[in-house]
Amino acid sequence: MKINKLWLLLAIISIATACKKLDQEPQSTASKAAIFGSENGLQLYANSFYSILPGNSTSLDAMSDYLAVKEVPSFIQEGVYAPNLSSGWSWGDLRNINYFIVNNTDPKISTEARRNYLGLARFFRAYFYFEKVKRFGDVPWINKPLEVTDPTLYNGRDKRTLVMDSVLADINYAAENIKSANDPSRSTITKDVALGLKSRICLFEGTFRKYHTELNLQSTSTEWLNNAVSAARTIMDKNTYTINTAGGTSSSYRQVFISSAPVSTEVMLSSICDLTLNVLNEANWWWTSGTYGAKASFTRTFINTYLNIDGTPYTDNPNYTTMLFKDEVKNRDLRLKQTIRSADYKRISGGVQVAAPPVFSYTFTGYQPIKWTLDDMYYDAGALNINSISMMRFAEILLNYAEAKAELGTLTDQDWVLTVGRLRSRAGITGGLTAKPTVIDPYLVANYFPNITDASILEIRRERGIELSLEGLRFSDILRWKRGELMEKEWNGFNVPTLNTPMDLNEDGILDVAFYQGTKPTPAVAGVTYVDVSNTIGGKVNSQKLKNGTSGQLIWLNEISRKWSDKQYYYPIPQADALRNPALGQNPGWF
Repeated sequence: MKINKLWLLLAIISIATACKKLDQEPQSTASKAAIFGSENGLQLYANSFYSILPGNSTSLDAMSDYLAVKEVPSFIQEGVYAPNLSSGWSWGDLRNINYFIVNNTDPKISTEARRNYLGLARFFRAYFYFEKVKRFGDVPWINKPLEVTDPTLYNGRDKRTLVMDSVLADINYAAENIKSANDPSRSTITKDVALGLKSRICLFEGTFRKYHTELNLQSTSTEWLNNAVSAARTIMDKNTYTINTAGGTSSSYRQVFISSAPVSTEVMLSSICDLTLNVLNEANWWWTSGTYGAKASFTRTFINTYLNIDGTPYTDNPNYTTMLFKDEVKNRDLRLKQTIRSADYKRISGGVQVAAPPVFSYTFTGYQPIKWTLDDMYYDAGALNINSISMMRFAEILLNYAEAKAELGTLTDQDWVLTVGRLRSRAGITGGLTAKPTVIDPYLVANYFPNITDASILEIRRERGIELSLEGLRFSDILRWKRGELMEKEWNGFNVPTLNTPMDLNEDGILDVAFYQGTKPTPAVAGVTYVDVSNTIGGKVNSQKLKNGTSGQLIWLNEISRKWSDKQYYYPIPQADALRNPALGQNPGWF
């Protein structure tokens, strides 16, 4: 956030000095009055809250069902994760917010101004607690700054219902009292962003309660889903935002993620980079380096969910399992080629455009992401990226609305046109745009959602995975849908028909990669990357193999068992914190 980066440094210096004194001096001291006695002081303090947002990270989906990464996360390795490895039980940000809330009472400041900044504080408290509930389930609800001598520090956890009702009250207050409705810079919290967060929170909670029947809260899910609908619809009816279509169907989607300035027609909240301020991100470094980052690539199971350009399922083709990479990326949803390296993708080296097929020093599956990366190779060698990173955009609001309506059973054809139809039209898809679906795709049922019998819900979930891929929402979706078993899915890649046969991945007449076992073929073809897919290399298990031994889909890290159980819908309370306060107890299954 360009604006907030400037203010935040001043705010941190000011508040750190003031709070040090505030612990020692009465509330009427000049240091406290300097912050809470002027609107400028409130603004400086409120800017410190922004540090709890994810900022310019583009790696938030590193643990998800649709990415193969270089190491299996310990959380999903069978028998590995335990309370002594858990984290996230930190409450300093909450104390900072609560301190502001209880002290923002100076009558010299207008009621409207105080409510505005109180709205900001309560937005961030809602955000803070939403993240805590997603991670741990029941948590203590604390609405005041606690001192180290306060006995309530050692209270137990409050019920989910109490905490989430309080979160809803906070986000409602924020949406009603934040003054700014629309910040052109897209770097600050506005009424619309508060409404957007409300739609996200309420959709999560409504579906979590619906599908997690063990909570016995199904009867309360409808209220939450209705709140998600109303918040999203309020934003939609304002007509402030739309879906970016500048550049046409072949590039308008990706432009949202590689633009240096936020695409303000669609982006609602963004972390803005600025070369002159040395505020940059590391997207290229993380997504293109063979050594840095997670070497994350999409799985074939997920890539198969991208529709054909005519709106029909790609997996209706009886030959889809053996299709070669060069063919499977053709005539598909145009977001596919804007999300991964495929036929016509090019990069810039020394000012010259060069063909850029998937690079097997990076990718394990062949489906190498480009969604957040800039095309100039200059940006690959460190935290140099200047593209802004969206944290909330209008596309999500449309999908929140559509999904909540579908879950309520009230989705209409017109709703479909306004939401999923609109997004698919931007992606160049020509069919299925004018009416909600009635035919169930058996591929989605067999591979993703075996208990869903509503075609609209299935298609909205497909759309959500594709449209919002790599934006940090996938794991939360898996949790709320109660589909943790998806984390066990095989990490598979594109089809390799034969060994020792170089493949031209982008049909530019240049051979790119060949797969072999044992001894590298000789003579080697110049420019070809050779990948050993033997079962073992040097006496050790090789993690990259072919499904059928000498042919078939690429398979990555199959030798490491991944296991999901119901306990993993929540993280354990970290061991040190549970020992420090036994009243917290422990989440089921983590003892």
